[in-house]
Amino acid sequence: MSTILQILGALGIFLFGMKVMSEGVQKFAGAKMRAALSSITGNRFKGVLTGLVTTGLVQSSSATTVLVVSFVNVGLLTLVESIGVIMGANLGTTLTAWIIAAVGKFSVAKIAVPIIGVGFPLFFVGKGKWKSFGEFVLGFGLLFLGLGELKDAVPDLKSGVKSDQGVIDMITYWIGLLSDKGYLTYVLFMIAGVVLTLVVQSSSAAMAITITCASAGWFGSDPYEAFKISAAVVLGENIGTTVTAWLASLGATTDAKRAARAHFLFNMIGTVWMLVVFLGFTAIVWNVAESLPDSFKEAKKEWKEGGDAVFPSAKVAFATAIFHTSFNLINIAILVWFVPQIARTVEKWVKPNKDAPKDEKRLRYISQNLVDLGELNLAEAEDSVRKMATHTNEMFEGFTKIFDQPAADLSSEVSRLKKMEDEADLMMEDITEYLVKCVARDMDEENAYRVTAMIRIVTELEEATDCIYRLVKLTERKYNKGYQFTDHHVEKIGQITTVVGQALRTVENYLLRKTPADVISAVESLEQQSKSMRKTFNKQAVRRMNEGDIRIEMLYTDINTQLKTLANHARGVMDASDSVVPD
Repeated sequence: MSTILQILGALGIFLFGMKVMSEGVQKFAGAKMRAALSSITGNRFKGVLTGLVTTGLVQSSSATTVLVVSFVNVGLLTLVESIGVIMGANLGTTLTAWIIAAVGKFSVAKIAVPIIGVGFPLFFVGKGKWKSFGEFVLGFGLLFLGLGELKDAVPDLKSGVKSDQGVIDMITYWIGLLSDKGYLTYVLFMIAGVVLTLVVQSSSAAMAITITCASAGWFGSDPYEAFKISAAVVLGENIGTTVTAWLASLGATTDAKRAARAHFLFNMIGTVWMLVVFLGFTAIVWNVAESLPDSFKEAKKEWKEGGDAVFPSAKVAFATAIFHTSFNLINIAILVWFVPQIARTVEKWVKPNKDAPKDEKRLRYISQNLVDLGELNLAEAEDSVRKMATHTNEMFEGFTKIFDQPAADLSSEVSRLKKMEDEADLMMEDITEYLVKCVARDMDEENAYRVTAMIRIVTELEEATDCIYRLVKLTERKYNKGYQFTDHHVEKIGQITTVVGQALRTVENYLLRKTPADVISAVESLEQQSKSMRKTFNKQAVRRMNEGDIRIEMLYTDINTQLKTLANHARGVMDASDSVVPD
C-alpha cells in the first residue's frame, strides 16, 4: 500500500509541476501564443509548427487541443487550420518522453532542487514577467522532482528487491495476463495505454508511468521485448489523449466537434498503420537506439541471459522516446498532405444539427474541469466582445433603416431587432460569466485588469443595445400614432445619427486594440458633438411646443436624448478598450 501511495504522490508532484510550469508559460508568453494561433491563415504547415511550439512550451497536448477546439468554437480558427495545429501538438508532446528518458541518466534531485531554488524567489518576490518566469522555473523544478520521486517509488523488479510484495504480485499478475500472446500482446498493451491515459487524464503522466515501468523491468527481463511493450502502450496513449478534446467539444458548435473528431481520426489512422508495420518499425528504432553513444544507452551493461549484467534501462527509455517522436513525425509527414480529406471526412461524420438549440453559438467555458488554459482562455472572450460590438452596430443600422423609410412596412425588422436586443442580453451574460471564471483562475495582474475592462465594455455595449431598441420603439410609436416630423426634425435627427454612427463604427474598428491618440480624440469629439446637438435641438423643441404639437416635440426630444446616451456608451467602450492595451 505504501508503494502505491508513493507512486501517487510522485505523480501528484509531477502533474502539479506541469500545471505550474504551463501556467507560468501562459502568463509569460500567452499573448504571443494567442496571436500565433489566431494568425494562422489556411497554411497547414504553419499550423503544424504553431502546434509544435505551443505544446512544447505548455508541455500538454491536451491543453493545446482543447484550446484549438475552443478557438474553432468561436470562429477564430477554421476546421482545416485546426487540424494542422493538432498535428503539431502531437509532435510537441513527444518532448516529454525525452525529458523522462533523460531523467534516468543522472540524479534528478541534484538539479530539481536547485531549479526550484532559482524559481522560488523570482515567483514570490518578482513582479510582472519576472514573476511569471519564476513560476515557470518553479514548475519545471517540481516536474523533475516528481519524475525523480516516481523513479524511486516504482518497485525495481529486475533488481529482485521486494519492497512491497503485494504490489509486485499484483503487477506481475496483470502483466503476465497480457503477455506471451504473440502479436496480440501488443494490441492488449495498446488498449491498456488507452485506459491508463483515461484514468490519469494526462498523456504526459501516462508517458512518465510507461517509461518508468519499462525501465524498472515491469515489462519483462528482455530489454527489446520491454521496449516493444512500452511502444505499444505509447500508441494507446496517443488515442487516449484525444478524449480530453472530445469531452471539451460536448455542447460546443458543430465545427468544434469536428475539430475534436479530426484529432481522434488523425491519431487512429496513425495507430492503424503503425500496428501493421509495428514489428519492423520497432526493430528499426531499437537498432537506432543501439547506435546511440554509450553515455545514452549504458552500452557497457548489456543484458546477458542468466548473467549478472545490469538491465539497460536508459536504452529502453531512449528507444521509447525515439519511437514516440519518429512515429508522430512520420504520421504528420504522411497525413499533412491529406488535411482537406480529413476535414471532409469529419464534416460527413458530424453533420450540422438542424434541431440544435438556438443558443448553440453561445460562449461556453468549455475548458472548465478539463484543462486549465489560464491566460489562453481570454482569446475566446476577446473574440466574443468584438462580435458583440459588431452586433451593436448592426442593430444601429437596423434603426436607421426603419427611421429613414416611414412609408414601408418594417414590422418584421422591428421584430428582428427585438430578437437582437435579447441576444445582446445573453451575450453580456455569457461573456461576463466566462470572464468571471477566467479571473477565478490564477491570473497575472495585467490580465486580471484586462478582464475587468472587458466586463465594463460588454456592460456598455449591452446598455447601448438597450438604447437602440428604445429608439426603434420610439420610431415605431411615431408611425403607429401617425405623427409627422417636419423636414427640420428629420434633418436634425439625421445629423446626430450620423455623429453617433461614426462613433460606434470607430469603436468597433479599434476595439481591444492600441488606439491612436487622434482616434480617441475623435470619439470624444463626436460624443461632445452629440451632447451639444441634443442640448441645442431640444431647446429649440421646447420653444416650438408653445406653437406646435407638443407630443411630436416630446417624441423628437426623446429620440435626441437616446442618441446622445448612445454616444456616451460608445465613448465608455473606447475608454475601457484603450485601457486594456499596454503602452
